Amino acid sequence: MFYVQRDANGQLLRVEAAPYEEFEEILPPDHADVLEWFADDVVETSLKQLKQSDLDMIRVLEDLIDVLTAKGVFSITDLPAGAQSKLLNRSTARKALGSLNNLIEEDEGGGLI
Repeated sequence: MFYVQRDANGQLLRVEAAPYEEFEEILPPDHADVLEWFADDVVETSLKQLKQSDLDMIRVLEDLIDVLTAKGVFSITDLPAGAQSKLLNRSTARKALGSLNNLIEEDEGGGLI
């Protein structure tokens, strides 16, 4: 059973497995509102995972391009101008952040910035 609280329009505001002070009704686990509530959580979690995976894959692709370029298999000029610009901007930003990371690591080690 789930303990729920609804808004003025009847939409679920809170769903808990244990009773809480503000709960207004008790619904079975197979109730349509409860199933929809948890389905939304699953969708939100999946979207967050995909977003993080996209960010991770961007880094993999950048590293792959760096390796192929270093080995002479591929040249950045093989890419369209827009893609070249985006890669160069990311590379510049990453180098700037790398410099900041070095400063932070030195400071944490007791050195001066």
